[in-house]
Amino acid sequence: MLFLIPAYLSENSPIEYFAPSIREYILKTDHFFVENEKTARKVIKFFAPEKKQADLKLYLLDKYSKTADLQEAQILMKAGQDFGLLSEAGLPCIADPGNLMVKWCHEHKIKVVPVNGPSSIILALISSGFNGQEFTFNGYLPIDKTEKKAKIQWLESQVQKTGYSQIFMETPYRNNPLFEDLCRFLSPGAKLCIAANINDPQDEFLRTMSIRDWQKNKPELHKIPAVFVLGK
Repeated sequence: MLFLIPAYLSENSPIEYFAPSIREYILKTDHFFVENEKTARKVIKFFAPEKKQADLKLYLLDKYSKTADLQEAQILMKAGQDFGLLSEAGLPCIADPGNLMVKWCHEHKIKVVPVNGPSSIILALISSGFNGQEFTFNGYLPIDKTEKKAKIQWLESQVQKTGYSQIFMETPYRNNPLFEDLCRFLSPGAKLCIAANINDPQDEFLRTMSIRDWQKNKPELHKIPAVFVLGK
């Protein structure tokens, strides 16, 4: 089986925020697909501190991975070895490359087991006050300035045209420049939700305001995990 194991969104989240089944699934196997070994070991230790780190067998699965790179793991899975799939944060396979192995498992009739956990994207949406029936997750915006401007203005036009909430994110060290671009390229009356440090008991920041009001209340978002939502 392949267990889709969620990670915390904040290292400061109390263990009580999470289902006990996460620990149970981590204890079931020593084999994991991970995007980053250091992060994965911290997540495993958080949920199951009794797990022996020396026993872990971690297989890198990042945005550069191809199915052929994971042949050793695939052979083990075909022989009956259970694996866990860990995301960097939140649920695997959302803004995460893990779908590569999930797809392979379906093609080879290996059972996929999703495990309950947090998604920053969904938590941001339900906290925004925007349309939660119809929405689009756009992933990361373009880095090129001209393309980014066009994308931001297109997202606003989609909100006005369809009513769909538009969700997107940025690499944390680029959050402040993105915020400045949003203030520069969106209409003053456009509504923006910023959800940062989600699930952090001390530093969680969730607020929806017009661009006009955001310009007067600029948040400090540098190197802070954040999700942005445009909506009505």
